[in-house]
Amino acid sequence: MSRARLLEDVRIAGKSGDISDGLGLIAQYASACNYLLVRWDIYSEGSLDFAVSSNWPYDLVRKLGVILVRAQLKVTEIERCMSAMLPTYADCPKTIRMPQNVGQQICIIPFDVGPARMAMLLLFPEGMIFSENRLRDVGQICAYHLAGFQQSIFGVEVLQDLTEREMECLSWIAEGKTSDEISLIIGISRNTVNNYITGIMRKTSTKTRSEAIAHAVRNNLI
Repeated sequence: MSRARLLEDVRIAGKSGDISDGLGLIAQYASACNYLLVRWDIYSEGSLDFAVSSNWPYDLVRKLGVILVRAQLKVTEIERCMSAMLPTYADCPKTIRMPQNVGQQICIIPFDVGPARMAMLLLFPEGMIFSENRLRDVGQICAYHLAGFQQSIFGVEVLQDLTEREMECLSWIAEGKTSDEISLIIGISRNTVNNYITGIMRKTSTKTRSEAIAHAVRNNLI
């Protein structure tokens, strides 16, 4: 199947209203036997809400999917920007049994849809030789497909916007101001400023002020 043909088939599949129809075509294009689409920026312990759509066995999502999403959370903001759309590979831990005739290697393709940080996790038949060209297409085509399913991806309860006060603190952080300086500028305590900054980093899935600023710039928040 050519890339142009896949795009047309995915466009038609998107009209069904079922996100999995297009994802199945994309996985087939990459010669994958199973796919797991995740939104890893909303991962929380004990919850599988990060899984958007999948034809992985449930136990594999619960065990291997969680391990891979946790690993994504350790990636820095700069590394995220550099690796967007590029396939990387991970080996399944020996403690986890893969389905019969499925290889131990997992392909991870990160991409963004608006503010959502996504990844397509692909499993391949044992002994399959990957097509790097097709795998590089997967992130772009997934983003194209998912643009029509933003309500399914975000959900009212999932998409957490920054408050006006958090935006104000974020803007001052971007100006290089410290917590003490921000507290004097906007007339609140240093501890309250730090609480707002903690909220910003939680909502943007970042670990440092610099990463929060980079995320805000990339998503046109400031």
